[in-house]
Amino acid sequence: MRLRPRVCGAVSVARMASEFLDLHHGDTPLLIPNPWDGGSARLLASLGFRALATTSSGFAGTLGRRDGGVTRDEALAHAATIVAATALPVSADLENGFGHSPDDVAATITAARGVGLAGGSIEDFTGDTGAPVYAREAAVERVAAAVAAAAGEFVLTARCENLLHGVDDLTDTVERLQAYQEAGADVLYAPGLVRIADVETVVRNVDRPVNVLLLDGGPSVAELAAAGAARISVGGTFFYAAAGALIDAGKALLAGETSFYANAATGRKGAAAAFS
Repeated sequence: MRLRPRVCGAVSVARMASEFLDLHHGDTPLLIPNPWDGGSARLLASLGFRALATTSSGFAGTLGRRDGGVTRDEALAHAATIVAATALPVSADLENGFGHSPDDVAATITAARGVGLAGGSIEDFTGDTGAPVYAREAAVERVAAAVAAAAGEFVLTARCENLLHGVDDLTDTVERLQAYQEAGADVLYAPGLVRIADVETVVRNVDRPVNVLLLDGGPSVAELAAAGAARISVGGTFFYAAAGALIDAGKALLAGETSFYANAATGRKGAAAAFS
């Protein structure tokens, strides 16, 4: 499978966004993996995935930083690298829009469209652990600004961060997602849902495709599909899986072992196919 980087003209990017949104309305959920560089994007594309998403934590990890430690310019340059790596639509993790005001969010979405992204997510996390989630009115204004900047040519995912930051309130989470829907978001996302009944509640109470983060010990892909999830993502998990393999390989070498060659053989074969 040989992939061609896209041409980032206005028409082609708008078409890519439309095709990306269509993928949320299939008979089965869109499984969207999160590469962290051009090589991992091409490897994942070669396996048959139909779209890709960036990961803020995975990208930060490649820079030796924790999640949240990347600037807007860095995130957009990284997104451009992922966009150019394959012919697949790419959605970017745009954190909280890299600013508190609606104007900040709008500027981020405008710039994201400019690098050829088919979509991206805006979260309602403030960055302040003391008050982690924006007041609902402010959060809705931020989503509305993102929608206006998207101009119908960018698939906007609105994220409610309650569950990741200690706000275990499903009612508030659903009401926020409903408000984001009314503000014009195309896809809704509440990372941290671990009970299948809660996923079903979210899906039942909104009228937009719902993305669900696949979690260790949480519902399976099949269970999420049955619950009505339209898109399933893995966040930074693939990056951490790769980091774990690297750590294991390093420990093995320090111990004088060569167990890592089995994984290396798989990687070498996959890279030869993906990078041809």
